[in-house]
Amino acid sequence: MSEDMIRDEQPRATDHPGLPRRLAAEAIGSFFLFCTVIGSGIMGETLSGGNVAIALLGNTLATGAILFVIILALAPLSGAHFNPAVTLVAFIRRELPASEALFYVLAQLAGGIIGVWAAHLMFDLDILQVSTKSRTGAGQWAGEAIATFGLIFTILGAVRFRPSWVAPAVGLYISAGYWFTSSTSFANPAITVARGLSDTFAGIAPVDIGPFLIAQFAGALAAGFVCGWLFAEKPRIARDTSLS
Repeated sequence: MSEDMIRDEQPRATDHPGLPRRLAAEAIGSFFLFCTVIGSGIMGETLSGGNVAIALLGNTLATGAILFVIILALAPLSGAHFNPAVTLVAFIRRELPASEALFYVLAQLAGGIIGVWAAHLMFDLDILQVSTKSRTGAGQWAGEAIATFGLIFTILGAVRFRPSWVAPAVGLYISAGYWFTSSTSFANPAITVARGLSDTFAGIAPVDIGPFLIAQFAGALAAGFVCGWLFAEKPRIARDTSLS
Protein backbone atom coordinates (compact mmCIF):
# COMPACT_ATOMS: atom_id res chain seq x y z
CA MET A 1 0.00 0.00 0.00
CA SER A 2 2.22 2.85 1.20
CA GLU A 3 5.91 3.31 0.55
CA ASP A 4 6.66 1.94 4.03
CA MET A 5 4.72 -1.29 3.49
CA ILE A 6 6.65 -2.80 0.60
CA ARG A 7 10.32 -2.04 1.17
CA ASP A 8 13.59 -3.87 1.36
CA GLU A 9 13.79 -6.14 4.37
CA GLN A 10 15.77 -3.70 6.57
CA PRO A 11 15.12 -0.12 5.40
CA ARG A 12 16.98 2.76 7.02
CA ALA A 13 15.40 6.09 7.89
CA THR A 14 17.70 7.77 5.39
CA ASP A 15 16.34 5.55 2.62
CA HIS A 16 12.94 7.27 2.68
CA PRO A 17 12.59 9.00 -0.72
CA GLY A 18 11.30 12.55 -0.94
CA LEU A 19 7.93 13.42 -2.42
CA PRO A 20 9.28 14.42 -5.88
CA ARG A 21 10.91 11.00 -6.33
CA ARG A 22 7.77 9.22 -5.15
CA LEU A 23 5.60 11.23 -7.53
CA ALA A 24 8.00 10.48 -10.38
CA ALA A 25 7.73 6.77 -9.54
CA GLU A 26 3.92 6.96 -9.58
CA ALA A 27 3.92 8.82 -12.91
CA ILE A 28 6.43 6.47 -14.57
CA GLY A 29 4.68 3.36 -13.31
CA SER A 30 1.30 4.67 -14.44
CA PHE A 31 2.78 5.56 -17.83
CA PHE A 32 3.93 2.00 -18.46
CA LEU A 33 0.78 0.42 -16.99
CA PHE A 34 -1.64 2.51 -19.06
CA CYS A 35 0.54 2.30 -22.17
CA THR A 36 0.57 -1.48 -21.82
CA VAL A 37 -3.19 -1.76 -21.33
CA ILE A 38 -3.93 0.33 -24.43
CA GLY A 39 -1.01 -0.85 -26.56
CA SER A 40 -1.53 -4.57 -25.93
CA GLY A 41 -5.23 -4.11 -26.64
CA ILE A 42 -4.41 -2.54 -30.00
CA MET A 43 -1.85 -5.24 -30.81
CA GLY A 44 -4.16 -8.04 -29.70
CA GLU A 45 -7.06 -6.77 -31.76
CA THR A 46 -4.81 -6.28 -34.80
CA LEU A 47 -3.29 -9.77 -34.70
CA SER A 48 -6.31 -11.79 -33.55
CA GLY A 49 -8.20 -11.60 -36.84
CA GLY A 50 -11.41 -10.59 -35.13
CA ASN A 51 -11.21 -13.22 -32.37
CA VAL A 52 -12.08 -11.18 -29.27
CA ALA A 53 -11.03 -13.97 -26.88
CA ILE A 54 -7.52 -14.04 -28.34
CA ALA A 55 -7.31 -10.25 -28.23
CA LEU A 56 -8.36 -10.26 -24.57
CA LEU A 57 -5.84 -12.99 -23.78
CA GLY A 58 -3.03 -10.90 -25.23
CA ASN A 59 -4.27 -7.87 -23.29
CA THR A 60 -4.40 -9.95 -20.11
CA LEU A 61 -0.91 -11.43 -20.33
CA ALA A 62 0.73 -8.08 -21.06
CA THR A 63 -1.10 -6.28 -18.24
CA GLY A 64 -0.32 -8.93 -15.63
CA ALA A 65 3.33 -8.96 -16.68
CA ILE A 66 3.81 -5.19 -16.57
CA LEU A 67 2.16 -4.99 -13.15
CA PHE A 68 4.68 -7.49 -11.80
CA VAL A 69 7.58 -5.49 -13.24
CA ILE A 70 6.58 -1.97 -12.20
CA ILE A 71 5.53 -3.00 -8.68
CA LEU A 72 8.80 -4.87 -8.19
CA ALA A 73 10.83 -1.89 -9.45
CA LEU A 74 8.95 1.02 -7.91
CA ALA A 75 7.29 -0.21 -4.70
CA PRO A 76 10.36 0.67 -2.59
CA LEU A 77 10.02 4.28 -3.76
CA SER A 78 6.32 5.15 -3.75
CA GLY A 79 4.51 2.00 -2.65
CA ALA A 80 3.55 1.37 -6.29
CA HIS A 81 -0.05 2.54 -6.10
CA PHE A 82 -0.64 3.57 -9.75
CA ASN A 83 -4.31 3.68 -8.76
CA PRO A 84 -6.38 6.33 -6.92
CA ALA A 85 -8.40 3.58 -5.21
CA VAL A 86 -5.21 2.21 -3.65
CA THR A 87 -4.13 5.73 -2.69
CA LEU A 88 -7.53 6.40 -1.08
CA VAL A 89 -7.23 3.30 1.08
CA ALA A 90 -3.67 4.28 2.05
CA PHE A 91 -4.97 7.71 3.10
CA ILE A 92 -7.82 6.20 5.13
CA ARG A 93 -5.31 3.91 6.85
CA ARG A 94 -3.24 7.00 7.71
CA GLU A 95 -0.30 5.82 5.66
CA LEU A 96 -0.38 8.91 3.45
CA PRO A 97 -1.37 12.51 4.31
CA ALA A 98 -4.16 14.14 2.31
CA SER A 99 -1.86 16.56 0.47
CA GLU A 100 0.45 13.77 -0.69
CA ALA A 101 -2.48 11.54 -1.64
CA LEU A 102 -3.79 14.29 -3.93
CA PHE A 103 -0.40 14.66 -5.60
CA TYR A 104 -0.22 10.86 -6.02
CA VAL A 105 -3.53 10.87 -7.89
CA LEU A 106 -2.47 13.76 -10.11
CA ALA A 107 0.80 11.99 -10.93
CA GLN A 108 -1.08 8.79 -11.76
CA LEU A 109 -3.45 10.61 -14.08
CA ALA A 110 -0.75 12.66 -15.78
CA GLY A 111 1.65 9.76 -16.32
CA GLY A 112 -1.15 7.43 -17.35
CA ILE A 113 -2.72 9.74 -19.92
CA ILE A 114 0.69 10.35 -21.48
CA GLY A 115 1.06 6.57 -21.61
CA VAL A 116 -2.23 6.29 -23.52
CA TRP A 117 -1.05 8.92 -26.00
CA ALA A 118 2.28 7.12 -26.36
CA ALA A 119 0.45 3.90 -27.28
CA HIS A 120 -1.49 5.75 -29.96
CA LEU A 121 1.74 7.26 -31.28
CA MET A 122 3.49 3.89 -31.48
CA PHE A 123 0.65 2.37 -33.49
CA ASP A 124 0.31 5.36 -35.85
CA LEU A 125 -3.13 6.31 -34.54
CA ASP A 126 -4.52 9.76 -33.81
CA ILE A 127 -2.96 10.76 -30.50
CA LEU A 128 -6.04 12.63 -29.28
CA GLN A 129 -9.12 10.42 -29.25
CA VAL A 130 -12.42 10.00 -27.41
CA SER A 131 -13.74 6.49 -26.94
CA THR A 132 -17.06 5.39 -28.39
CA LYS A 133 -17.01 1.93 -26.78
CA SER A 134 -20.07 1.47 -24.57
CA ARG A 135 -19.53 -0.25 -21.22
CA THR A 136 -22.60 0.07 -19.03
CA GLY A 137 -25.21 -1.84 -17.05
CA ALA A 138 -25.63 -3.22 -13.54
CA GLY A 139 -23.60 -6.31 -14.36
CA GLN A 140 -20.53 -4.31 -15.37
CA TRP A 141 -20.88 -1.95 -12.41
CA ALA A 142 -21.06 -4.94 -10.08
CA GLY A 143 -18.03 -6.37 -11.86
CA GLU A 144 -16.04 -3.19 -11.17
CA ALA A 145 -17.02 -3.10 -7.49
CA ILE A 146 -16.02 -6.74 -7.05
CA ALA A 147 -12.84 -6.33 -9.09
CA THR A 148 -11.68 -3.36 -7.03
CA PHE A 149 -12.64 -5.01 -3.75
CA GLY A 150 -10.56 -8.02 -4.76
CA LEU A 151 -7.58 -5.90 -5.78
CA ILE A 152 -7.46 -4.09 -2.44
CA PHE A 153 -8.02 -7.37 -0.63
CA THR A 154 -5.11 -8.92 -2.54
CA ILE A 155 -2.77 -6.02 -1.77
CA LEU A 156 -3.59 -5.80 1.93
CA GLY A 157 -3.52 -9.54 2.43
CA ALA A 158 -0.17 -9.90 0.70
CA VAL A 159 1.30 -6.91 2.56
CA ARG A 160 0.10 -8.35 5.87
CA PHE A 161 1.37 -11.91 5.41
CA ARG A 162 3.68 -12.11 2.37
CA PRO A 163 5.11 -8.66 1.53
CA SER A 164 7.59 -10.04 -1.00
CA TRP A 165 4.70 -11.53 -2.97
CA VAL A 166 2.77 -8.29 -3.58
CA ALA A 167 4.04 -7.89 -7.16
CA PRO A 168 3.15 -11.40 -8.38
CA ALA A 169 -0.09 -11.42 -6.38
CA VAL A 170 -1.36 -8.20 -7.98
CA GLY A 171 -0.27 -9.26 -11.47
CA LEU A 172 -2.00 -12.62 -11.09
CA TYR A 173 -5.15 -11.12 -9.59
CA ILE A 174 -5.62 -8.62 -12.40
CA SER A 175 -4.92 -11.35 -14.96
CA ALA A 176 -7.69 -13.41 -13.40
CA GLY A 177 -9.96 -10.38 -13.10
CA TYR A 178 -9.83 -9.76 -16.84
CA TRP A 179 -11.65 -13.07 -17.22
CA PHE A 180 -13.89 -13.57 -14.19
CA THR A 181 -15.46 -10.09 -14.13
CA SER A 182 -18.02 -8.84 -16.63
CA SER A 183 -16.18 -5.51 -16.96
CA THR A 184 -12.71 -7.06 -17.58
CA SER A 185 -11.55 -5.61 -14.28
CA PHE A 186 -10.55 -1.99 -14.79
CA ALA A 187 -10.35 -1.69 -10.96
CA ASN A 188 -8.60 1.67 -11.27
CA PRO A 189 -10.30 5.11 -11.46
CA ALA A 190 -7.31 6.75 -13.17
CA ILE A 191 -7.08 4.16 -15.90
CA THR A 192 -10.86 4.34 -16.35
CA VAL A 193 -10.60 8.06 -17.07
CA ALA A 194 -7.60 7.52 -19.36
CA ARG A 195 -9.37 4.75 -21.30
CA GLY A 196 -12.03 7.30 -22.16
CA LEU A 197 -9.34 8.99 -24.25
CA SER A 198 -8.73 5.93 -26.44
CA ASP A 199 -11.17 4.72 -29.09
CA THR A 200 -9.49 1.31 -29.18
CA PHE A 201 -10.02 -2.22 -27.83
CA ALA A 202 -9.58 -1.16 -24.18
CA GLY A 203 -11.55 2.10 -24.38
CA ILE A 204 -14.67 3.19 -22.55
CA ALA A 205 -17.12 5.88 -23.65
CA PRO A 206 -16.85 8.98 -21.41
CA VAL A 207 -20.58 8.83 -20.62
CA ASP A 208 -20.02 5.42 -19.00
CA ILE A 209 -17.07 6.46 -16.82
CA GLY A 210 -19.03 7.94 -13.88
CA PRO A 211 -20.78 4.73 -12.73
CA PHE A 212 -17.50 2.82 -13.09
CA LEU A 213 -15.76 5.30 -10.77
CA ILE A 214 -18.53 5.05 -8.18
CA ALA A 215 -18.37 1.25 -8.25
CA GLN A 216 -14.58 1.24 -7.98
CA PHE A 217 -14.42 3.58 -5.01
CA ALA A 218 -17.26 1.71 -3.30
CA GLY A 219 -15.41 -1.57 -3.76
CA ALA A 220 -12.17 -0.07 -2.46
CA LEU A 221 -13.80 1.40 0.64
CA ALA A 222 -15.59 -1.87 1.40
CA ALA A 223 -12.34 -3.79 1.05
CA GLY A 224 -10.49 -1.34 3.28
CA PHE A 225 -13.12 -1.79 5.98
CA VAL A 226 -13.23 -5.58 5.73
CA CYS A 227 -9.46 -5.98 5.62
CA GLY A 228 -9.00 -3.61 8.54
CA TRP A 229 -10.95 -6.12 10.61
CA LEU A 230 -9.85 -9.36 8.94
CA PHE A 231 -6.12 -8.62 8.87
CA ALA A 232 -5.93 -6.79 12.19
CA GLU A 233 -2.88 -7.36 14.32
CA LYS A 234 -3.41 -10.10 16.86
CA PRO A 235 -3.68 -8.48 20.32
CA ARG A 236 -0.78 -9.26 22.60
CA ILE A 237 -1.86 -11.18 25.70
CA ALA A 238 -0.54 -9.60 28.89
CA ARG A 239 1.57 -11.87 31.03
CA ASP A 240 -0.16 -12.83 34.28
CA THR A 241 2.52 -12.00 36.84
CA SER A 242 0.43 -13.49 39.61
CA LEU A 243 1.48 -16.96 38.45
CA SER A 244 5.21 -16.28 38.70
